[in-house]
Amino acid sequence: MNRIAFAVPGDLNTATGGYAYDRRLIAELEALGHPVEVVGLGDGFPHPDEGQRAFAAAALTGIPDRRPTLVDGLALGVLPDEAAMLAARAPLIALVHHPLAWETGLTPARRQALQASETRALARAHAVVTTSRTTASTLADHFQVSPARLSVAEPGVDVATRIDRDPDPPARLLAVGALVPRKGYDVLVGALARIRHLDWQLDIVGDPDRDPATAKDLSDKVAAAGLGDRIRISGRVDAAALEAHYRAANIFVISSRYEGYGMVVTEAIAHGLPIVGTAAGALTETIPDAAGLKVPPDDEAALAKALERLIGDPALRGDLAAGTRDAAGRLPKWSATARHVSDVIEGLCRDVSK
Repeated sequence: MNRIAFAVPGDLNTATGGYAYDRRLIAELEALGHPVEVVGLGDGFPHPDEGQRAFAAAALTGIPDRRPTLVDGLALGVLPDEAAMLAARAPLIALVHHPLAWETGLTPARRQALQASETRALARAHAVVTTSRTTASTLADHFQVSPARLSVAEPGVDVATRIDRDPDPPARLLAVGALVPRKGYDVLVGALARIRHLDWQLDIVGDPDRDPATAKDLSDKVAAAGLGDRIRISGRVDAAALEAHYRAANIFVISSRYEGYGMVVTEAIAHGLPIVGTAAGALTETIPDAAGLKVPPDDEAALAKALERLIGDPALRGDLAAGTRDAAGRLPKWSATARHVSDVIEGLCRDVSK
């Protein structure tokens, strides 16, 4: 099996879905027989300053010629010149969790600049791997990536043992994801304020350091709504604590404005949780109809109505929980995810050797 370089920005141990995917992919590729060298690209992505960009460029320059190289799209999308350099001497595979230009809260000028940069960078990649069909279609339609170069390697899942949950009040809601505008926590708090007459508790588990201003705004919104005793913002937690959160919950909620996949949904499905979520980006495909209720993004009233319906109907919760358990059995295993990526890499290496 070919030795692989995997270039990753920031801290690989960061508690987000994208980094969790990267970590597990590395482990499974190595289990298949691919030695993987993790190449750290440093901090600041996807908005690096000149020093951070120079550090990343030097790290990519140090990758040996002809070594197949995966680069996480969080960095690659803003490194088009470095992508051209790397592609000229090694098989280059872009791993795109979701397009940088599709992030929430960008100015129109910044969005346009990111789309242009990412389009240039992806044009240099010999192959582009995405985590969902939705993202693959987005890259083909808006970033000029030819379908021949696109592959979808959906995240795998480790199905949890069946959990018998207490159906009695309060409803224990769980939301997981970094405290950034794209996650739509402001909409979730507003929706819950509309149904404060119901018996519920919410745990939000997510990194507050990605966007401190948004984290503060969220805390202020919770306090202003008078929900400080019912909404707990837990911040970053380790894997064992996160597992405990999934096991303690009986409803999972995701209020994102866009997701390139939404690995937390897969985790919710693996834990047999009924889901209330937005039909935003890839969530239209990752939330099965039999497992959850879907509402439009940024629609506080619709989210409140769906939550009210599920909180007030234990039988519906049971039906949707059964739907998640059925869906979990159809999700791919991580070994299949890695095998798909391995096939892409090996195919490129054969083409180069011809």
